[in-house]
Amino acid sequence: MPKISLENWKERYRDPKIECMGRDEMTTLQSERLVKQVKNVYDHVEFYRRKMDEIGLKPEDIHGLEDIGKLPFTTKEDLRDNYPFGLLAVPQEKIARVQGTSGTTGKLTLASYTKKDVEVWGECVARGLTMAGLTSEDRIHICYGYGLFTGGMGLDLGAQALGAMAIPMSSGNTKRQLMCMEDFGATAFGCTPSYALYLAEAAEEAGIVDRLQLKASVNGAEPWTNEMRQKIEDILHINSFDIYGLCEVTGPGVAVDCIHHKGLHVYEDYFYPEVINPATGAPCEDGEEGELVFTTLAKEGMPLIRYRTKDLTSIDHKQCACGRTLPRIQKFTGRTDDMKVIRGVNVFPTQVETALLSMGGGVAPHYMLIVDRENNLDVLTVMVEVSEEYFSDEIRKLDELRDKVAAVLKQALGIAVRVKLVEPKSIQCSEGKAKRVIDNRIL
Repeated sequence: MPKISLENWKERYRDPKIECMGRDEMTTLQSERLVKQVKNVYDHVEFYRRKMDEIGLKPEDIHGLEDIGKLPFTTKEDLRDNYPFGLLAVPQEKIARVQGTSGTTGKLTLASYTKKDVEVWGECVARGLTMAGLTSEDRIHICYGYGLFTGGMGLDLGAQALGAMAIPMSSGNTKRQLMCMEDFGATAFGCTPSYALYLAEAAEEAGIVDRLQLKASVNGAEPWTNEMRQKIEDILHINSFDIYGLCEVTGPGVAVDCIHHKGLHVYEDYFYPEVINPATGAPCEDGEEGELVFTTLAKEGMPLIRYRTKDLTSIDHKQCACGRTLPRIQKFTGRTDDMKVIRGVNVFPTQVETALLSMGGGVAPHYMLIVDRENNLDVLTVMVEVSEEYFSDEIRKLDELRDKVAAVLKQALGIAVRVKLVEPKSIQCSEGKAKRVIDNRIL
């Protein structure tokens, strides 16, 4: 199936009243929901009542969005401290499901949802699927993992809300994924971008790309670049869309990009976004990079006030070419907690991905960063897969390629790196969130 061109793309809205709402009307809606939510958490969540009392803040002090800066932040550490059910705003018997992510302490970061929260989650994902050009007639192959991880369940709920066929494959067994994708006539699929590229390359290697009926993919759960999106699209002849979410706020479906790929539209009627300076907490202007913060305006089970996501981005409130007035967050440059400071330079994995994809050949965009400390100095080694067509036993050619990669990465990162070329498909490709960095330093 040929890729649909931008000129022939039919913009679709699932809820045009919300997606194209004027700024003043949206601000009024958000303010009403914020005032109600602040009173709700003060009355029903001891954690928030204590936090507000500590700074002498009462619910009646919050009159609308203009007062949101008075409210305290919530952090992932706060979630861990109140694990598992300390942040509930409803009795436990009202919780319909829980979702979670792995934590650095061994305990999960757990989020709780009421039946209404689950319905809102599905509706938001359905908005994103509609933005990706999908309808009730589509067949959506879901190869995100199912379970406490929100990816599989989120896309499943969205497909149900859309009325589309959900194909719940979960992750793993790539050959079986491709067989079912072809046999069931899947028209779209969802998974992490790194696994999407892996599937695309596997389909190309198996010679089945032209037999697939795919027209779109919805990929998220890890940062990726426009260059990677273009590579997936070029191999499979589809349109690929970025989807963002986090289980603490809701799963995938907090924001999705449209066909113009000029940022991800945030469903701000449910999730109010702020971008702040991560060091000072001060608000950033549109276009200024900072840390993304969310307030859940209508969540019942575990509402969060000014939750610091640690994701680094910027926001744009101008109307998009697609007609939506929803603000757009830009693709993430990284996270405040996966940024590595190496010899005084801030390094993000996405910088490496962009540099490798810019080379145009010789290496694949599958890589691993290993940070060590030798003689009190930081050393960055980048493991890079050599492309099949360039792989050779001739040491001279490999040495030339390694030197070229090292030069490109030095220019991109601003520091010299060691490059280790490895065989194709030798770096494990994650079917969940790709682990890109191993930091062996004792910091």
